Amino acid sequence: MALVSNTYGKGRVRVMRVHRAGDRHEVRELSVAAMVQGDFARTYTHGDNANALCTDTMKNVINIVAHENPALDKESFCAAVADRLLAKYPQVASANVKAHETKWTRMVFDRSSHPHSFVLDSNGQPFANVTATRHSTAFESGISGFTFLKSTGSGWDKYYKDDYTTLTETRDRICATSMEASWRWQRKPADFDAVNVVLLDSMMAVFAKTYSESVQDSLYRMATAALKAVPDVLDISVACPNKHYIPIDLAPFGLVNSNEVFVPTDEPHGQIECHVGRG
Repeated sequence: MALVSNTYGKGRVRVMRVHRAGDRHEVRELSVAAMVQGDFARTYTHGDNANALCTDTMKNVINIVAHENPALDKESFCAAVADRLLAKYPQVASANVKAHETKWTRMVFDRSSHPHSFVLDSNGQPFANVTATRHSTAFESGISGFTFLKSTGSGWDKYYKDDYTTLTETRDRICATSMEASWRWQRKPADFDAVNVVLLDSMMAVFAKTYSESVQDSLYRMATAALKAVPDVLDISVACPNKHYIPIDLAPFGLVNSNEVFVPTDEPHGQIECHVGRG
């Protein structure tokens, strides 16, 4: 039997690049697949791995190229990964690199764009929930899957530690979540849509403009700001899974990762929830 063709590589290499130009950051999140063809037939037909390039090595190449090129667009980034594979490994005859981008849109407050806070493009699903009897009607509004992040201005430290604790403290991390929130109305507003915008904007202003000691800290202050901004709301419930962006260890390659290259992961995640009402 003849081996007609072969290709292999590494898929779903998720990488977040943060390009820091002073206090203004650009974020680019990709899911990358790198596939190679070349002198690998004997790996298939003879169990001979002498020329075989580890797929883990391909992942490392993607991460190193990400560290070297934090600002490249997705097309140029794919080309840079392909060029590195071809230049470094003579057994590679061709490389195909494909990347899907998660688009983040910069938050805007008072017509000014925020330097390091973003919302997911085409973000969230607003919802309404109405319960009616013959005597009364209760209104609830909310939003599902509203996703946002900031690339700095968040930390997690001074927490309880014991012999099971392995997480290291930090005062500078990416804070990201996909929020589920709902709020009950004590009075029907004149314009639900307009007031819902005010409520959500008040929460995002707290998230973006203030330092976060924890997701718990931010959630409580965001909910409190929403209640202050919209007197018609009785209470608000917020649930935020912690979308982790873990700094990639580049030390084995002699590189220092200064919070510029991260691997995105949301499994497992911290689940932070709170219900805030009027005293």
